[in-house]
Amino acid sequence: MLFLYNLVISIAGFFLKIVALFSPKIKLFVEGRKNVFAILEEKIKPSDKTIWFHSASLGEYEQGLPVIEKIKEKYPSHKIIVTFFSPSGYEVRKNNTVADVTVYLPLDSKSNAKRFLKLVHPEFVFFIKYEFWLNYLKELEKSKTPTYLISGIFRDNQMFFKWYGGFYRNALKAFTFFFVQNESSKQKIEAIGFKNVVISGDTRFDRVAAILERDNKLDYIENFKKNQPAIVIGSSWPKDEALIAEYINQAPDNIKFIIAPHNIKTDQIAALKSLLTKSTVLYSEKEGKDLSNYNVFIIDTIGLLTKIYSYAAIAYVGGGFGNPGIHNILEPATFGIPIVIGPNFANFAEAVSLVELKGCIPVSTFSELKIVFDRLLNDDAFFKEKSKICKSFIEENKGATSTIMTTIS
Repeated sequence: MLFLYNLVISIAGFFLKIVALFSPKIKLFVEGRKNVFAILEEKIKPSDKTIWFHSASLGEYEQGLPVIEKIKEKYPSHKIIVTFFSPSGYEVRKNNTVADVTVYLPLDSKSNAKRFLKLVHPEFVFFIKYEFWLNYLKELEKSKTPTYLISGIFRDNQMFFKWYGGFYRNALKAFTFFFVQNESSKQKIEAIGFKNVVISGDTRFDRVAAILERDNKLDYIENFKKNQPAIVIGSSWPKDEALIAEYINQAPDNIKFIIAPHNIKTDQIAALKSLLTKSTVLYSEKEGKDLSNYNVFIIDTIGLLTKIYSYAAIAYVGGGFGNPGIHNILEPATFGIPIVIGPNFANFAEAVSLVELKGCIPVSTFSELKIVFDRLLNDDAFFKEKSKICKSFIEENKGATSTIMTTIS
């Protein structure tokens, strides 16, 4: 089975080069890996002490960041190496200041894994949430390098739990500890023979709780709002926007709307704007305008959504009409904001929990969306109840980073 795995990796590497000719994202994936070993040779000396963190994409990086920061504090003389699998993570965070070296992870071939680990020679390794690359794990097990999974989630459909997944289960022997988010994941991994499991919770709660300690002020948002209630629509997709636009077009003029779409391509922003009959301004066009004259503010740039949530009366988090589902609900929750989402959230443990607590409200139709928005805007007791639930949810689930650091120490 390992032979077949390596064959698939080899074939995938070949076909990705062809697909890269037609796909800008895959081109980044392929081109970004060409100089990884040269970068490592330049930036890491054989005498350096290093610690390696791997994340699939941006969400996992943000999830692991509280641990990265604590490890950096504890081991100030070590170089921190951060790798990404996906361009959507690397391209956004390639210039981060917490890591000494940030690169793409080379594809998981035997030769790549050996060469990468020889150059990086990590003292500790952390994989964030998932991504189990068999050749890397095999080499880490051989070298007896302490290796940790943080904020792990295990589900029945993963290969570890299939009758034919023995070679995947063997790879898990590389891990010194599994720090998992919940009891269900603990039971699943213990059932296949691993007892080195700790329920730490999700480090994202620590990450979002820290948002409250920083300056979230944005003058142009204050100028746009002018003390009026604002509904913030974060990480929206076209299916979200179709419902939202219908509501905006009917809404009273004293309600402000801020939309931060997931994709900010010019044609998609134009399509969104065309749905709206209310006065609308783009972030890219805001200079020289009196923003208070507009009802809708479209944020056609990245990196601002977290701060914008601090100005929201209600948050709508997009993605819930697609697959795999919704985007980050924890960022608005940390500000104590009632949250509305689409129907696809079952794969996200935090969303399932917050829906069960009734702080987050799923909707499937425009009529459901209108009922919820109208009630949150007009029923003060209902609004305060949802706000309190969201705020408490973050407070009660903090502490994963502390558990991880105490255990590995």
